[in-house]
Amino acid sequence: MANVEHEPEENSPVKQVALTVSTTDDESLLVLTFQMWVLGSLSCVLLSFLNQFFGLRKEPLTVSAISSQIAVVPLGKLMAATITNREFFKGTRLEFTLNPGPFNVKEHVLSGIVYAILIVTSVKVLGFGWAGIYRRYLVESAAMWWPANLVQVSLFRALHEKEKRKKGAVTRTQFFFIAVICSFAYYIFPGYLFQMLTSLSWICWTSPKSVLAQQLGSGLSGLGLFAFGLDWATISSYLGSPLASPWFATANVAVGYVFVVYILTPICYWLNVFNAKTFPIFSQDLFSSTGQDFHLDTDAYCREGPLYISTFFSVTYGVGFASLAAIVVQVALFHGRDIWEQSKSSFQEKTMDIHTKLMRKYKQVPELWFLIILIATMGLSLFACEYYKDQLQLPWWGVLLACGIAFFFTLPIGIIAAITNQTPGINIITEYTYGYISMAQAVTFLQDFKLGRYMKIPPRTMFMAQVVGTLISGLVYLSTAWWLIENIPNIWMDETSVWSCPSNRTFYAASVIWGLVSPRRIFGNLGTYEAVNWLFLGGAIAPILVWLATKAFPKQKWIRLINMPVLIGATGSMPPATAVNYTSWILLGFLFGFVVYKPDWWRRHNYVLSGALDAGLAFMAVLIYFCLGMEEISLNWWGNNLDGCPLATCPTAKGVVVDGCPLF
Repeated sequence: MANVEHEPEENSPVKQVALTVSTTDDESLLVLTFQMWVLGSLSCVLLSFLNQFFGLRKEPLTVSAISSQIAVVPLGKLMAATITNREFFKGTRLEFTLNPGPFNVKEHVLSGIVYAILIVTSVKVLGFGWAGIYRRYLVESAAMWWPANLVQVSLFRALHEKEKRKKGAVTRTQFFFIAVICSFAYYIFPGYLFQMLTSLSWICWTSPKSVLAQQLGSGLSGLGLFAFGLDWATISSYLGSPLASPWFATANVAVGYVFVVYILTPICYWLNVFNAKTFPIFSQDLFSSTGQDFHLDTDAYCREGPLYISTFFSVTYGVGFASLAAIVVQVALFHGRDIWEQSKSSFQEKTMDIHTKLMRKYKQVPELWFLIILIATMGLSLFACEYYKDQLQLPWWGVLLACGIAFFFTLPIGIIAAITNQTPGINIITEYTYGYISMAQAVTFLQDFKLGRYMKIPPRTMFMAQVVGTLISGLVYLSTAWWLIENIPNIWMDETSVWSCPSNRTFYAASVIWGLVSPRRIFGNLGTYEAVNWLFLGGAIAPILVWLATKAFPKQKWIRLINMPVLIGATGSMPPATAVNYTSWILLGFLFGFVVYKPDWWRRHNYVLSGALDAGLAFMAVLIYFCLGMEEISLNWWGNNLDGCPLATCPTAKGVVVDGCPLF
C-alpha cells in the first residue's frame, strides 16, 4: 500500500489518498504498446455494447471498467508470453516491437481508460474543451481527490504489486478474488432465482389491500419506508459504490433524502398541492387532469387543461432548481479563495503534492490541443443543427446557449464531484444534449485525468487513449442502440416489460416538458407549477446560512461538512432511481464509512471490496442473460415478484378511475 512514512509535504493532504495511492513512479514502464491497444480496443467494444444493452432494462445494470480490468490481466500476460519479441526496422527511427516485455500496470490502466469514456455521439467531445480549461483547478489541486478513482487505484495495486502474506491472513489479491467469487455466486439469487431481493418492501406484505401502506412502503413505486435491497445492483446502480463515498457526503445525501422523501413529499401529497392525490405519489409519467396518461394534442390541450406530474416528480424539479443555485453560491463562498489562488499559481512552478511533483517529469497536454478540439466540435455542432434543422429543431443560438451553460457549471459541479463523489446534473434546466452531456463528459474526462495522475500515466498518452476511446465507444453505443430498437418489439413502451428503459422514460418526460409543451406552460406564468421557482432563491440562501454558521462557531468543525448542493440535490437521480436504491445505498454507506471504519482494515480492503462486488455481479449478470435470458427461460413464482406493491401507484382523489385501483 501507499508509503505513508513520507514527510507530510511528500504525500497527499487527503487522508484517503495518502492511504491508497503510491508515492513512487517507475518511468521505465512502457505504455503505448501493441497489447495495450489491442486489449483496450476489445474492452471498449465489448463493454460499450454490454452497457448500452443492459442500460435499457427495467433494472439497469452497469458493467463497470473493473470487470474489463480483471479480464485483461490474464490476456495481457498471455500476449506477453506468446507474441514474438522481434524488433522491426531495427536501428531506424521506426524501430518497434509487438512485445516489449511483461504486461505492466501502466498498460493495464490505459487499456481500462479506453473503455471508461462512455460516449454515444460526437457532441460529447465538447467536454474535452471544458476539461482542458479547468484542469488546473480540478486535477492539479491536491484537494480535488475524486474518491471513485481510489477503487481503481486499489485494484491496480492489488493485481500488480507483490505482497508478502502474513501468517493467518490473506493478501489483498487473495481477498479480492475471494470477494469476486462470493459476489459472482450470490448474484444468481437477486439476478434470477429470487428477484424479490432487489426490493424487500415488507410493509406492503403486511397490508395487501391498503393503498396508503403501499404508497409508503414500496421501494420501487412508493416512498420506500423501511424498504431495502440485498442486491449490489440495487445499491450501486445510480449513486455509484457507497464504499467509495466519503462518510460526510453519505450523511449529506441521507439528510437530504429523508427531508425530500419522508417530509416534503408526503406534506405536498396529503395537502393535495397541485391536485397531487389525482396522480401516483411517485411516478415519472405525465398525466392529464383526470389522472390518465398524457398525450399531447395542441387543440385538446387548450380545451382540456394542463399537463400534470406526480407529487414526487414536481418536488424533485423544485429541489433540482434549488440545488443549481446552491452549487454556485456554495463554491463561491467555500472555494472562491482556492480558485483564485489556483489561478495565480497556475503560471508558477508550484508543487501541490507528491503526485504533482512526480508528474512534472512528463510532457503536459498543451491547451491548444483542447481548444482545437473544442472549436472544431462546436463548428460541427452548429453545422449539424443548421443542416438538419428540420430533424433536430435546435437553432444555432440554442447550441451556443447550451454550451455557455455547460461551460459555466463545469467548474462548480466538478468541485462538488471531486470532493464528495456526487455529481449534480444540469439537465434540470438544459435538456439540450449540448448542455448536459458536454458538462457530464467534461467531469468524466477530468476524473480520468486524475486517475492518470495517481497512476503516473504520461498526460499525452492519457489524452490519446481518451480520444480513441471516445471514437470507438461512440460507434458501438450508437450501433447497439439502433440494433435494439430494430429488433425488440415495443421497446420501452410497456412499463412492465424487462425492456422498460427507466432512464429513457424519464428523459422522455423531461423532453415533453421542456420541448413539446414548453417550460412556460409548466413552470412559467402560464403553468401549474410556477411556485417551484421560488426554490431557486431558497437554494441560494441555504449555503449562506451554513457559511455564516462556520464564522459564528469556528470551533464546530462538523458545520463545514454540511454541503448544501449535495444535501439539497440528494434525490437528483430520482426518478429513474427509486427509494430502495437510496435506502440501501445509505445503509451500506453508513456501515462502511462510519461503523466499521478502522484505518488499517479500510486501507487494505474497502476499495478492493467495492471493485470485487462490481466485478462479480457483472460476470454473473452477463452469464445469466446469455445462458438463460436469451432463451427466455424464467421462473414464475412469488419470490420473483420484484416489489409486491401493486397499489402503490394508485391515486387517492375521490372519483378518479384507474384500472386495478380502488375507487375512492
